[in-house]
Amino acid sequence: MGKTYNQLNDELIAFIKAQKLFFVASAPLSADGHVNVSPKGYDSLAFIDNKTMAYIDLGGSGIETQAHSRENGRITLMVCAFEGKANIMRIYGRSEVYDFSHSEFAELMKLFPKFDRARAIFKIHIDSIMDSCGWGVPFFEFKSEREQLHRSMDHKSFDDWVEHRYNTNESSLDGLPGLTRPNQNDPS
Repeated sequence: MGKTYNQLNDELIAFIKAQKLFFVASAPLSADGHVNVSPKGYDSLAFIDNKTMAYIDLGGSGIETQAHSRENGRITLMVCAFEGKANIMRIYGRSEVYDFSHSEFAELMKLFPKFDRARAIFKIHIDSIMDSCGWGVPFFEFKSEREQLHRSMDHKSFDDWVEHRYNTNESSLDGLPGLTRPNQNDPS
């Protein structure tokens, strides 16, 4: 039987940091809406304190997690051990999203010094953490990170990249607002 924790500790953080991949799950409030699960790689997690963590969202073809976060904040991160001792960890919480036009975005980017730009940063306020055996998770050997995502960002000027994000991430599959252009009168 798995264990439940109400906050991170050094052992849990060490396990999470050792993994090369994690998954993010979110869903809209609508019963007819799409449940989304997204894989995340790179060194894209940061730990703020024992009840708060963050991940950097470099971008992608969809905007589901950001739309769900804005609508209801529910989020789950799952980390699996693909090497060593079998283990699965799920982190349940509430998310806040800070896209690149948000007034706090530049400060949060300091958590991720290896990255020059990102679509958003998600701050996760942890409700609970559960681990389980992970006996059904196969062994995989890590070879390297893929470079396509970095190349797709780096071949555009920042202004062109921003415009591309606004044009392709306007709404979720369920029609929820995704990445929206900032209102000149809105301080955030």
